[in-house]
Amino acid sequence: YILTFDIVIFSQYIKHSCIPCQGSESTLSPHHPEGETFSPGADSLSFPWSRVRLPRYIVPLHYRLLLHPNLTKLSYTGSVQIQVDVQNNTNWVVLHSKGLQISSATILDENLVLPVLHNPSHEQIGIFSPRVLSSGQKYFLYIEFAAELADGFYGFYRSSYTSSTGETRTLASTHFEPTSARMAFPCFDEPSFKASFSVRLRRSPEFISLSNMPVMETVELADGLMEDQFAESVKMSTYLVAFVVCDFKSVTGTTSSGVQVSIYAAPEKWLQTHYALEVAVKMLDFYEDYFNIKYPLPKQDLIAIPDFQSGAMENWGLTTYRETSLLFDPHTSSISDRLWVTMVIGHELAHQWFGNLVTMKWWNDIWLNEGFARYMEYISVEATYPDLKVEEYLLHTCFAAVGLDSLNSSRPISSPAENPTQIKEMFDTVSYDKGACILHMLRHFLSDNVFQSGIVRYLRKYSYSNAHNQDLWESLGNTCSEEDFTSGKHCYSSGQAAKSAYLFAGEHLDLKAMMNTWTLQKGLPLVTVTRKGRRLLLKQERFLRTVAPTDPLWPSLQDGFLWHIPLTYRTDSSSTIHRHLMTSLTDSIDVGEEVGWVKVNADMTGYYVVHYEDEGWDVMSKLLRYNHTALSYKDRTHLIHNSVQLVTAGYLSLDKALDLISYLTHETHTVPFLQGLGFLESIYHMTEKRDEPDLTRNFRTYILQFARAVIDGQTWSDDGSMSERRLRSEVLLLACYLEDPPCVEQARLLFNHWLQSNGTLSLPTDVAETVYSVGAQDDRGWDSLLHAYKTSISEAQKSKFLFALTSSRDPAKLHRLLQLGLEGRVIRTQDLSHLILMVSRNSRGHYLAWDLVKKNWDTLVQKFQLGSFCIRHIIVGTTGQFSSPEDLADVRLFFDSIQEQASQMRVTQIALDNVQKNVRWVQRNLEPLKKWLTQQIK
Repeated sequence: YILTFDIVIFSQYIKHSCIPCQGSESTLSPHHPEGETFSPGADSLSFPWSRVRLPRYIVPLHYRLLLHPNLTKLSYTGSVQIQVDVQNNTNWVVLHSKGLQISSATILDENLVLPVLHNPSHEQIGIFSPRVLSSGQKYFLYIEFAAELADGFYGFYRSSYTSSTGETRTLASTHFEPTSARMAFPCFDEPSFKASFSVRLRRSPEFISLSNMPVMETVELADGLMEDQFAESVKMSTYLVAFVVCDFKSVTGTTSSGVQVSIYAAPEKWLQTHYALEVAVKMLDFYEDYFNIKYPLPKQDLIAIPDFQSGAMENWGLTTYRETSLLFDPHTSSISDRLWVTMVIGHELAHQWFGNLVTMKWWNDIWLNEGFARYMEYISVEATYPDLKVEEYLLHTCFAAVGLDSLNSSRPISSPAENPTQIKEMFDTVSYDKGACILHMLRHFLSDNVFQSGIVRYLRKYSYSNAHNQDLWESLGNTCSEEDFTSGKHCYSSGQAAKSAYLFAGEHLDLKAMMNTWTLQKGLPLVTVTRKGRRLLLKQERFLRTVAPTDPLWPSLQDGFLWHIPLTYRTDSSSTIHRHLMTSLTDSIDVGEEVGWVKVNADMTGYYVVHYEDEGWDVMSKLLRYNHTALSYKDRTHLIHNSVQLVTAGYLSLDKALDLISYLTHETHTVPFLQGLGFLESIYHMTEKRDEPDLTRNFRTYILQFARAVIDGQTWSDDGSMSERRLRSEVLLLACYLEDPPCVEQARLLFNHWLQSNGTLSLPTDVAETVYSVGAQDDRGWDSLLHAYKTSISEAQKSKFLFALTSSRDPAKLHRLLQLGLEGRVIRTQDLSHLILMVSRNSRGHYLAWDLVKKNWDTLVQKFQLGSFCIRHIIVGTTGQFSSPEDLADVRLFFDSIQEQASQMRVTQIALDNVQKNVRWVQRNLEPLKKWLTQQIK
């Protein structure tokens, strides 16, 4: 227990000050008279706390926050009064502050300006009180401060938009998750320090202000300013506090329970807010019913912020969004744009319960917020907008999780994270997508009703407080009666929860032990299935795509891994889905003599990969070729995905996987067809980035031959179901990219019509991206698209223009785009990471993008912060299709050159794993691919 002040200074004033020991947080000075005071200068004190996390002996109860942003000077002043509960005698209050100029700090009623010490490395301040703050007492800490409105995407930051008259309008908005509330005001910025907030915002009369709660009163001040005084909030974590000062317009509706819902956007984009209002009202009604808990606030505002790094943020009562995640323009937004907006709103509103009402105790369990919100996207959209066929996308969420989790650099769902960089990295595919997929597995395992009632129990028990992993399993595993549950009390029995009375396949289930195998160890299992007469022999091991079973490292990477796997399977003898709980490394099941085929992991409800040993994959290929509809579309998609993954991992030959997907020429369902086509496309993109012109040409010929009937069956319209429209968008985009003459001809015709109309012609939204991409291949078309990008007020349309601009085969144009992205004026900084990724996907641009990252690394980190989603997106995106040993060496060299930063991020190892995987794939499969292609091309 090391105290961080100099021993000499310590000896001078230890008799006069009481500093809790950092080990016990309860050390008192035995000689310290309760009322004695001592008032040293700040320069004679040393910072009293050495840990990254705050001491627990002072707990905030209520914040009274006053802020006055000046949108002309781009700065603000503020004050905060924090009521604190002191739980051990101390002279010190340690809390968070980052980049704030603190002008004074006092304990109210003592009228004494107190010394404030700063520890920038931990983003903390220590305030010294000469009078002891006594255990069991409450005090009011008052701090005055000032700061610039941040230039970036965190804290209280500035944003702007251009009006229809060409005027630049400024606004101020917030984004605090995970650790940036401390950038806006001094606070106890950790999720377990929940408190209530009373916010006041001062503004000029031409603006409005918004916060988590409704405005209770607006008063006019002597200098012509207005002060909006907001109602006191419910008890919540600091990262959920939000405020905005802007000149936006809104549209408002009301839910069936009387919650007022408003959508805010820049005035010119007001007409694009109506779909979001419809969705938000429907979603709040759905969640109140599903969770059986009323939304606890009187209003819910959703606002589109012009500059926003992530997709959206769930601030309680004031959710903030990137414009593409909230605004929907019927003339320029596609069906995919509509689905995206619907899912994002579903995600953020799910957080109002999962995350806001019940919050994880610490960031190591952020998946309790994000995994649930990601999964609830699917449940809520399926219930409220069944026409969007959202269930067809859940498989891809799980495939994305498998992609990361099968690298050795993955991490457990619940992982240690202490500093801000580590915490930011927790917002990743593991927390979101793997979290959603193990919840999906659990829901199918327990049944819909048991799952739903269990999570309602969890929400009721931990409302307005914090929970961790084990609390969820106990809530799902308890066996209280429905009568106990619906009586209005939270129903809970820890004894019953521990032994859980759920039966699965006739076996008693220890839910906590089972789920710990999915959340406390990294990776996922590979289940190898071998048929021996009437028995199915099962073996589980860790699934890795980066190390082959023949590698000397293999045994050490497998050691200690075991999952409790809720296996499901179906056979040709009945439509029943059979269940079996596998809790050992090897197992067997009696399936009967009469069974012809067995498909394990029915509908991919389980989070595991399946390998059919011996002749098993031949049996599956034959089934798909001659009777594919005997399996559900999910099972067919699952077989395609698993076969491809097993090729990369070295279990299956490439020709077997390619032969299996050849059945797709008879496939009529969009999802498996696009899964197989996506596999071929990913190989094509890798080959075209290599100097293999014959291979690239042959592979292009094969893909067009493979998809010919589907390509020819498409119309250039917006007709049809969600599935049909999605198929049209993706197939035509690929066909034109592969320079299929009929596709290119039709796209060029439509693009010329669009050009002749000076960009006023509304193209069918499903094919607009394809049309623009073909048009971007010549100078006139590219310049016209860049002009249209600059002037469009539809973010959905702008994203299609930008995609097309990055498809140019002219490196000079790609370089110009990257420079525009770095400058941040024509192409906003919020879009830079996506721009870099799109350029890197272009065979003429992937080294351009990588070179930009290497040369401008410090600038990128300054713009986006280390560990942020954007930085990770840039690192993985630019290196993701490198496949040569030379590329791997170059990536290693760069990471070595930024070693101090690289060592703080898991993503650098993920990127290296990815490139190593690609190098091995090429070494193992390039020659077999060439040979296979020569046999296929007619």
